[in-house]
Amino acid sequence: MNTIDFQLISKSNKIPSESLFQTWVNSVLIDQSEDSEIVIRVVDEAEMTRFNEKYRDKHGSTNILSFPFQVPQGIESVLLGDLLLCAPVIEEEAWQQKKLLNHHWAHIIVHGVLHLLAYDHSNEVDAEEMETKEIEILKTIKITNPYQEKV
Repeated sequence: MNTIDFQLISKSNKIPSESLFQTWVNSVLIDQSEDSEIVIRVVDEAEMTRFNEKYRDKHGSTNILSFPFQVPQGIESVLLGDLLLCAPVIEEEAWQQKKLLNHHWAHIIVHGVLHLLAYDHSNEVDAEEMETKEIEILKTIKITNPYQEKV
């Protein structure tokens, strides 16, 4: 069973339901045989900016930060890690890219969960593998290729 610890801190009124977040997480973890837990925290720009500056040395806000949990030796845990999402940034990106808002949220969640599973996009080969995986997963929940989709 995949569990999410959903923390809604943002003041936005356009955030999808917790059940949609659960659906999107499940779409990524469908082939996982073990239970897992993910913390999803939806924030506004001030909190995201603090985290982005502290953990990535980058000024300003971003759409998502992924923090994979490193299980200490000898400890059992089902926690995959934490996803920190910035609602205003995600909403603005969807509008600028002419994407359906829930489709963009889904894509960002899929992207973040893949990071928790050790996918990366730091070079062209890894980026292509990760994007292909994202497209495949999103297709299973009836969301078209996010790199081509327009409303």
